[in-house]
Amino acid sequence: MAERFETESRKLLGRLRDAMAGEDAGQARLNKITNLIATSMGCEVCSIYLFRDEDTLELCATEGLNAAAVHETRMKLGEGLVGRVAKRRRVINTPDAPQAPGFRFMPETGEEIYSSFLGVPVQRLGETLGVLVVQSKTAREFSADEIYALEVVAMVLAEMTELGAFVGEGAAMSARHSQPVMMRGTVGQEGVAEGHVWLHEPRVVVSNLIADDPVRETERLTEAVDQLRVSVDQMMSMAMGDKDQQQVLEAYRMFANSKGWMRRMVEDIKSGLSAEAAVEKEQSLARDRMGQAADSYLRERLSDLDDLSNRLLRILTGQGADTGAEMPRNPILVARNIGPAELLEYGRSLKGIVLEGGSVGSHAAIVARALAIPLIVHAGRITHEALNGDQILVDGEQGIVHLRPDDAVAAAFRDKIAMQAAAQERYASLRDLPAQARCGATISLHMNAGLMADLPSLGSSGAEGVGLFRTELQFLVRNQMPKRSELSALYSRVLDAAGGKRVAFRTLDIGSDKVLPYMKPNDEPNPAMGWRAIRVGLDKPGVMRMQLQALIRAANGRPLTIMFPFVAQMEEFELAHAEMQKTLAREDRLGHVLPEKVEIGTMLETPSLAFAPRKFFESVDFLSVGGNDLKQFFFAADRENERVRRRYDTLNVSFLTFLEQIVSRCQDTDTDLSFCGEDAGRPVEALCFAALGFRSLSMRPASIGPVKSLIRRCNLDEVRRVIEVSRARGDMSVRPAVMDYVRAQHQS
Repeated sequence: MAERFETESRKLLGRLRDAMAGEDAGQARLNKITNLIATSMGCEVCSIYLFRDEDTLELCATEGLNAAAVHETRMKLGEGLVGRVAKRRRVINTPDAPQAPGFRFMPETGEEIYSSFLGVPVQRLGETLGVLVVQSKTAREFSADEIYALEVVAMVLAEMTELGAFVGEGAAMSARHSQPVMMRGTVGQEGVAEGHVWLHEPRVVVSNLIADDPVRETERLTEAVDQLRVSVDQMMSMAMGDKDQQQVLEAYRMFANSKGWMRRMVEDIKSGLSAEAAVEKEQSLARDRMGQAADSYLRERLSDLDDLSNRLLRILTGQGADTGAEMPRNPILVARNIGPAELLEYGRSLKGIVLEGGSVGSHAAIVARALAIPLIVHAGRITHEALNGDQILVDGEQGIVHLRPDDAVAAAFRDKIAMQAAAQERYASLRDLPAQARCGATISLHMNAGLMADLPSLGSSGAEGVGLFRTELQFLVRNQMPKRSELSALYSRVLDAAGGKRVAFRTLDIGSDKVLPYMKPNDEPNPAMGWRAIRVGLDKPGVMRMQLQALIRAANGRPLTIMFPFVAQMEEFELAHAEMQKTLAREDRLGHVLPEKVEIGTMLETPSLAFAPRKFFESVDFLSVGGNDLKQFFFAADRENERVRRRYDTLNVSFLTFLEQIVSRCQDTDTDLSFCGEDAGRPVEALCFAALGFRSLSMRPASIGPVKSLIRRCNLDEVRRVIEVSRARGDMSVRPAVMDYVRAQHQS
């Protein structure tokens, strides 16, 4: 029985290949395919539904239903049995379709006379492209062999769709990878860029989907798997001593030697697929399961299998990682995700970065901010849509990506870039002038940094110092803990480059989404509120002590400013402060030169710290409000969650009132206070902070010019009155009132 089924399946795939080889246009090919499938499976109906957009399926071809319904019948995702197959990405097999849950009657198709229904998703590597359906008048359930055969055909259809096989006159279908696409994502780093796509992991193109000789294809697969196993063993040898890396490679080795994986691929080959298509079929199933898996460990294992499948495909197709392709002019990196070390290897050659995954607080986002490269994360299906060399526009202000834009969109985007460039030239003329408001108050503007590459911006931007130097990057980009001497040398170069200007070194801020490659990750339900930053430092005092020693030695007699992150209560600061004092005393005993002056402060990122005892405010040398974290905890709105992160305005009256209380407490105890974060670099927000009493702001270098320009045009006493009037009026946000004031200043 199985052999007969395999033979019939191969015959059907062979006929499909012959249909593809003809000169028919796209619609004629689709029509021929539906006829072949219906005939081969002994069914009266075969229909192909493909996605028009991400929410709409369209009947694109049919054998047996009303031909006039083709390209006219459409349904939303989840609507009817076809829509349910697409949404759930699961087979529906029923002997009585009209009585099945979710059935939708479509009178224009004439399908009401057909009882049996079998629908399978047409999907490729986790992306659902449509639904393949067969129907018959006889009430029966289709057999497991018939379901498998239709799934194999659906997989081939997905590959054909990807390769543009159904494009042509009468098909009313656009070629994939040729039409303009606009995607919305989340801003990871602001800025705008125009360039050409450079795929971090170029797509493996499989063109030979169907094969006549299963014996030869099985041999090819066996040889490739053997080669894969050898390469994994070699990687294991090279990773000797690196326990975490070896654990990952052990998972690779387990899959590479999996008899079940090999058996399934051999069965796919027997059904008529080529070795490459068999690998992709199993990879698609793994991707599908990955998307459904709730367990993080299972998702990681399925991700390992996905990566291993890519390696196997590269061996089979000869499309190795080094394809010989040259990076295009003005490259914009497109990837599913990327690690900090890999991103640093690209360096400033990139004009922009677009990630399918990632997060605003990820390693990649930290590096992108350090390199001042526009970054968009959560950009839909960008790796499916983009090809190397495609024109791409990245709007890091709005979180929008335009892929293969039409001329009108490209022209408007270039106008926007030109306007920003002209504005930056105007801001450059203010570089050496103070950020002095018309009322006489002067605001100190500092820059955020994390790499040596940031430091040249200290002079060019007009920043008065570094309000935040992120020290975790040097830990994140390595496969093992950096040595104290290495850190000391780096911090010394930072101080040298600062040329005597103040640099506030924030101690190691890891945890949450910043997990060191060589530290065992903690599977926490809410990592942003878990074991991170100062909590890690206090629990691992050896690491904190090593970093403090490196900072003291780097100062070598110069002033030193240290800032502890994510302090939630006074006791945590006292413990960290005591550790610093012990380290200073130990360094003195060892004969090292102590800093001329030591400032010890903390980030205020949790609402609880704002209500700490007066003694806390008297004991810290300075406080820096970490706006990004403080705002998400104040509003209980995860800044990684696009559904809620934009719901709450920074200029919300309640949040400004809270900030005002912090300013008041610091003024009462004569504690230096600054505001650090993305909002500090937004001119209107910065103006309001200054009006509330903040006299120091820290932001990305490119924001200093715009912020300084607005502050110099305004009177902070007037802005304060605008805020008070808006609050007294019961406004939820002061933004509209302040914007009216700013526009009036611009016109005067």
